Amino acid sequence: MYWLLLILPGFMILLLLAIHLGFRPPRNVESGSPSDLGIDFTSVNIPTVRGKRLFAWLLPATPQAPVIIILHGWGGNAELMLPVARPFLKAGMNVLLVDSRNHGGSDSDNFSSLPRFAEDAGCAVDWVKSRFNNPSQKIVLLGHSVGAGAVLLEASRRDDLSAVISISAFAHPEWMMRRYLERLHLPSLLLNGILRYVEWVIGHRFEQIAPVNTLGKINCPVLLVHGMADNTVPVSDAEALSRAADIELLLVDDAGHDSVDKIEEHGDQLIHFLLKAGLFPGKK
Repeated sequence: MYWLLLILPGFMILLLLAIHLGFRPPRNVESGSPSDLGIDFTSVNIPTVRGKRLFAWLLPATPQAPVIIILHGWGGNAELMLPVARPFLKAGMNVLLVDSRNHGGSDSDNFSSLPRFAEDAGCAVDWVKSRFNNPSQKIVLLGHSVGAGAVLLEASRRDDLSAVISISAFAHPEWMMRRYLERLHLPSLLLNGILRYVEWVIGHRFEQIAPVNTLGKINCPVLLVHGMADNTVPVSDAEALSRAADIELLLVDDAGHDSVDKIEEHGDQLIHFLLKAGLFPGKK
């Protein structure tokens, strides 16, 4: 018994360290730019919480045109989301591609989480409003994966958005984490302890930030997009989200979790959704 008391603290320290390292996003810095695709752009810095700075690309149209803010997923960056940006550029929208903290060219922070992605999305909205200084500016949030859950969370907290597009969102962070952790065949008690510890670290209960719960609090049109071949977040999550708030769901054949190129192929449907949401007055 004495040796167990000596070993247990060390085991717990190693376990907590493994949790933090295991859920730290890989940083993939942009290696190209929109100019490689013949797209005009400006690199900008956006202030976010905790005195941090976000790196972003602004792909300009006209000051009066709607703005769509695009947020990547875990380990992603602005460059990876460029394919999704092109249909909106073609439609005449201003596009802002943002790197969340600990991603791409943005500042580091002590950890990343869905609520921190949401904070960064909110700061990007505030920056757009300040930059364009147009009270009637129509602003859309689009997010992928964790970024999708984040834009849904941020949209549930504000009333100045015109529409939200969620791509490959999971329905509930606990469902997502259980799917990941159960592959390690951990005892139930330990698994539940890890989940509660993560809630403590991020400062939020999963129930409070789960997309399946935040969707119903959003007061602007929402489009859910999900790949039929997504092996990271099953289609059942998208269907649960759609049922939770009677939200439109666009299912994309042969698209995996990171198949943003496949989403681009359905750009006309994304623009049609924004037309129905009133983003382009006078157009049909």
